[in-house]
Amino acid sequence: MQRPPLGPGQEWVWDYPRPPRLVRSERSIRVVFAGKEIARTLRAWRVLETSHPPVVYIPRQDVAMDFLRPAAGDSYCEWKGRAAYYDLVAPERVSERAAWTYEHPNPRYAEIADAIAFYPGRVDAAYVDDELVQAQAGDFYGGWITREIIGPFKGVRGTEGW
Repeated sequence: MQRPPLGPGQEWVWDYPRPPRLVRSERSIRVVFAGKEIARTLRAWRVLETSHPPVVYIPRQDVAMDFLRPAAGDSYCEWKGRAAYYDLVAPERVSERAAWTYEHPNPRYAEIADAIAFYPGRVDAAYVDDELVQAQAGDFYGGWITREIIGPFKGVRGTEGW
């Protein structure tokens, strides 16, 4: 695949490493659900992995945990370990398995042990600075797409083998 020309500040997801790399972000990260801001931080972690838009992890202290309820089931990442899921719950609605965490990640990813990631497509809105995030296609990956993140991205039909 040929690398496209990139503008200032743009990142091509095919330049991201495998195994994934953790990168600290001091940008404003916000998550809105049921009309309420349920997370806001300037201390997020971005997980950068080949072919994926970044996944954003927010410190638990910066999340309104009263909106989160442990969900059934888990999954396993070959790099980070076992993930546990949360439903988002508000009086008027529920978004099932809308967030996840690695409570005991593999040592290389220890910094995200106390952090929560959100699927941007399962919340009302997710923002990086003031830009509304687009959700990564598919039902499994939770990447956050902004205008500076350039694909193609894993997750759309036909990319299962990437």
